[in-house]
Amino acid sequence: MTEVIAVAVITLLAVISPGADFAMVVRNSYLYGRPTGLFAAAGVAAGVLVHVSYTMLGVGLLIASSTALFTAIKLAGAAYLVWIGIRTFRARAELTVDLESGPGLTRVGALRSGFLTNVLNPKTTLFVVSTFTQVVDPGTSGWQQAGYGLFMAAAHLVWFGAVALFFSNSRLRERMLKAQKALNRAIGSVLVGLGVGLGFAR
Repeated sequence: MTEVIAVAVITLLAVISPGADFAMVVRNSYLYGRPTGLFAAAGVAAGVLVHVSYTMLGVGLLIASSTALFTAIKLAGAAYLVWIGIRTFRARAELTVDLESGPGLTRVGALRSGFLTNVLNPKTTLFVVSTFTQVVDPGTSGWQQAGYGLFMAAAHLVWFGAVALFFSNSRLRERMLKAQKALNRAIGSVLVGLGVGLGFAR
């Protein structure tokens, strides 16, 4: 149960933290409308599954080959959560979204843009790897790990789908962006706490 809670909390914080995926979905929704934004959100979720797939394989190999190396990476993952939490808390600049309209974007193009934005984002790589190294141990079954991965992808789909619905209404866009500073501080504080707690957990 502790694993499930840790995965849920870290995933939700990673999802709602403003970044490249957020900016891309906001832009597509604002410029091209709700369906395009929703397809972009689906692309982001598909990208997450790529990160989960190679992470599951890598973590499994580490557990099988070297417990000491796995422990070292686990501690590095905890340190990363603390580091990214501090950076998020101290972030001052507001997220900027390029709203210059270019050529129209098809739904397939929106899906592709969401997928590539996420799959090439090192932040997502580190969050997925950090999460798995904190909660997976030799007793965690493959099915359970797959469930964690599907939850991560579903959380991204739901959140960014909501972002697409929200920002397809242009009048609401500015209100959410104004709350970014407070959101960063809250997310940063929780991430630091999680990183410290998971780092000392046995």
